[in-house]
Amino acid sequence: MLHLIKLCVGVDSLEVLARWQKQRLAEKKKKGQKPELVHVTRQTPKRAEELLDGGSLYWVIKGQIAARQKLIALRPLTREGVPHCGLVYDKKLVPVARRPRAAFQGWRYLDAKEAPADIADIKGAKGLPAALQQELAALGLL
Repeated sequence: MLHLIKLCVGVDSLEVLARWQKQRLAEKKKKGQKPELVHVTRQTPKRAEELLDGGSLYWVIKGQIAARQKLIALRPLTREGVPHCGLVYDKKLVPVARRPRAAFQGWRYLDAKEAPADIADIKGAKGLPAALQQELAALGLL
C-alpha cells in the first residue's frame, strides 16, 4: 500500500478544511454535479494500483501532517487542452498523529511504513483538541 501527501495551502486547521470541503460538496450538489471531492493535479501518479489498494491522501496543514482521506480513484482530466489527474478521495476526514513536514511542491508518495497513525488508534489521544494534539506531537509525546 502507498499513499500521497499534499500541502493544504490556505487552510489553518482541520476544522477549516472540513468546513471548506462540506461547502464544496454542497455547491456541487446545488449545481446538479456529483457530490464528490476531487483534487486536480498536473501530474498523474504512475503507481496508481498501489495507491488505490487502500492508500490515502495525507494533508499537510501549517507544516504538519494532520489528516488523511482515503483515495477512491485517479481520474484523467483535461484542462485547456492539457492533461491532468483528478484525485478522487473519501469525504471522511481522519485526523492523524501530527508530524512535522517541510514544504514541497505538488504531491509526493508516502510509504505506508512512514505514514502517521490515525488519532483514533493512539491510546489517550482520541478527543483531544487539535491544538493540544499539535503541541503534544511537537514534543514527541503523540
